[in-house]
Amino acid sequence: MRGEPIGEPPPRPRLPAVVFDLDGVIIDSEQAWNEVRRAYSASWGGRWTDDDQRAVMGHNSRQWAAHIREHFGVPASEDEVIRGVVRLLMRRYDERLPLLPGAADAVRRLAGGCCLAVASSSPLEVIEHVLRAAGLADAFRAVVSSDEVERGKPAPDVYLTACARLAVEPARAVAVEDSSNGIRAACSAGMRVIALPNAHFAPAPEALALAARVIASPDALTIELVEEIVAGP
Repeated sequence: MRGEPIGEPPPRPRLPAVVFDLDGVIIDSEQAWNEVRRAYSASWGGRWTDDDQRAVMGHNSRQWAAHIREHFGVPASEDEVIRGVVRLLMRRYDERLPLLPGAADAVRRLAGGCCLAVASSSPLEVIEHVLRAAGLADAFRAVVSSDEVERGKPAPDVYLTACARLAVEPARAVAVEDSSNGIRAACSAGMRVIALPNAHFAPAPEALALAARVIASPDALTIELVEEIVAGP
């Protein structure tokens, strides 16, 4: 009979996948992390500098805690260092959540036509706290902290895990990143990258050159841009 389908209908096209970094992409927090690490190190007589911050951007909690212990002779355990720094950070966030202008709107805009995940170097409790406070928790299908994987950025582990939880091939996913280590991590995972350069700690030119697109603000994040990048070579 005419008009009857033959066999199974074709599968519906998969939504494009976008994996957001958190710090420097959704929340303007690299400066906050820098300041609380500086305050914590100073409490033990250490002098945390911007070079230290650049060195640990993208690292998981144990990696940056080890950096503090080794460079400043802090006698506390890594767990104690992590708790001390995170406690200072959460106090700041409770006073004022420094959302990046336009970031929340960009997330909601992309959630209307993309599968979204977060792949962040922040501890899971910090990620979840920020997303709840920003009213964005329901926009993401997966949330991954570098603390859950063996290696932090620039290793690809956290991005590979995020793609696996979204059930998408990395080559069909786009990462939104602000730092050198983050861009390198996503590229190492086989993803395309939209770079949103950090205003306080700009990525190195050689890392920025790896990005498929460089944007000046979250306002430029659109479904059309994501689809164009995913469809590209």
